[in-house]
Amino acid sequence: MTPPLAEEADRIAEASESLAAVSSCLPYTILAKRADFLRAAQARRQGTQGFLLQARRRDDGSEAVRVGFTCSKKIGNAVARNRTKRRLREVVRAVLPALAQPGWDYVVIGKPGVTIDRDFVALKADLATALRQVHSPRPPKAAK
Repeated sequence: MTPPLAEEADRIAEASESLAAVSSCLPYTILAKRADFLRAAQARRQGTQGFLLQARRRDDGSEAVRVGFTCSKKIGNAVARNRTKRRLREVVRAVLPALAQPGWDYVVIGKPGVTIDRDFVALKADLATALRQVHSPRPPKAAK
């Protein structure tokens, strides 16, 4: 299904061009502490074909956006894991400033055999879709 992917890529390109000033206003920092990764693992998740996105609202009064990247040894050796993380960092750098919400933590987890081989435009479209899903309102849970 190439046409929807191409349309999504065009929308992302237009958004990143038109929101160049916003990207400088909404910088993100990198998560480094294990506790932050564990808290994000207990929050919202959105799987895509290229990776898994975990996101949580911090509620600490800070408007900063924080991002973490992780890849398990299932990805491969250190070279493969580092390549995967480099691709994920570039995808986040291109898409996140336009779609991130202030005060949220995001963790992007690479998938074995997919993140390295997936087309870069498709990875950007995956992240845009995942962010929209994470930030869309959830339907109320039905009473049992």
